[in-house]
Amino acid sequence: MYTRKFKRIFILSIILLLFFITINIYISYSKINRTVEESIANQSLQAAKSIASSMDVEGYKRFLANPVRSQEYWEIRRYLNDAREKIGALHVYTLAVDNPRVSKGMIMGMPEEWDNYDIGDICTVPEKQVKRAYEGKTYVTDVLTDLKYGNYLSVGAPIKDKEGDVIGYLGIDISVDVLDDIGGKILGNSIWLLIFNGLFVLIVSASFFIIQRWYHQEVAKEMKDTEDIYHSEVTSLISSAQSLRHDFFNHIQVMHGLLKLGHHETALNYITSLFKEARSIENININIENPGLSVLLQTKKFSAQNHNIDIDFDVSNHSFEAVKTVDLIKILSNLIDNAIEATLELPEDEREIGIECKVEPDQYLFKIENTGQKIQDKESIFNRGYSTKERGKQRGQGLYIVRNVIHIYGGEISIDSTENKTSIIVLIPIKN
Repeated sequence: MYTRKFKRIFILSIILLLFFITINIYISYSKINRTVEESIANQSLQAAKSIASSMDVEGYKRFLANPVRSQEYWEIRRYLNDAREKIGALHVYTLAVDNPRVSKGMIMGMPEEWDNYDIGDICTVPEKQVKRAYEGKTYVTDVLTDLKYGNYLSVGAPIKDKEGDVIGYLGIDISVDVLDDIGGKILGNSIWLLIFNGLFVLIVSASFFIIQRWYHQEVAKEMKDTEDIYHSEVTSLISSAQSLRHDFFNHIQVMHGLLKLGHHETALNYITSLFKEARSIENININIENPGLSVLLQTKKFSAQNHNIDIDFDVSNHSFEAVKTVDLIKILSNLIDNAIEATLELPEDEREIGIECKVEPDQYLFKIENTGQKIQDKESIFNRGYSTKERGKQRGQGLYIVRNVIHIYGGEISIDSTENKTSIIVLIPIKN
């Protein structure tokens, strides 16, 4: 079920990713076109100012006084045509702006053999830009659509005489074909950047899903570990309960036999001894903030007492929050189980276990001390599956797990073993 959901999410994410990459490319293309338009318009405007300032202003004023195809007309027309060819414009021309709504074309820069434009024809410059020109300002249009000349954008700069008075306007039309050509070249140069951006987003998304899947696997692993510990502890409790039930049944049989035979005094003494033994089985008389640790120690005390092991606790009233509860239980559960196993090899009156869980200024200290035989090879016992005998298989596996968990937290574990006592100390630094 999870795999199918993951595949659906992954496919949907790829579709969304491709959609966003397409949107990104479209937006980038639009921005590039807009940038090209603005750049070409600014360059053309500067060219218009330069052409206007270099014109024969006096000759143009004489033409305006008598707007016919005079010598001044042809000289200015050749000058404008030469400028048109040099800057690669669609048209270079002069305008007359005598009202804020429409303008009139006066001299069109074109070859002498071209004669399809009359002096004083209404120009296609929009009213918004004509108004700016009427106010003596430069203007830049958006892309204009013209059935005769095609699509183009237009700019205009004032033509001023020596006194600084505006006597007309110098207009330049730039074909959209030029804009598209430049925009296409820029887009071509930028396509690898767009592809890189798309791949980057794809890699980031894939990394996110890989990390997410890894996280789910780690969570599942921790859940399995927790279930294994829970199963182990429940099994231990059931085993202890079954043992107590068996002992209780034996005690009932003994008392039943004594009463049936009429040995009432002996039966009373037997019950009294059982009562004293039952009272000795008590809960841990300490306060522990970590509920998982509290349950673990209660379980281990019950298991130890069921095997007639004298177990003692010295535990700080602390939550031990620097270590995850599941890891804390992994460490202590395995170490206590090993201690119980070691003491079972001794007579009942020699079985002792001491457990310390302390909080020091910069570290946690966990100490498990038990009576039992000396550990001869203190290094090999941490190897996976190490065993000195058949019943030691679980011990080797448990210490291997304990060492790995301790290393995750940057801690250390040490063993001190004598002829009749073994101490294991675990130190885990408290990181802020």
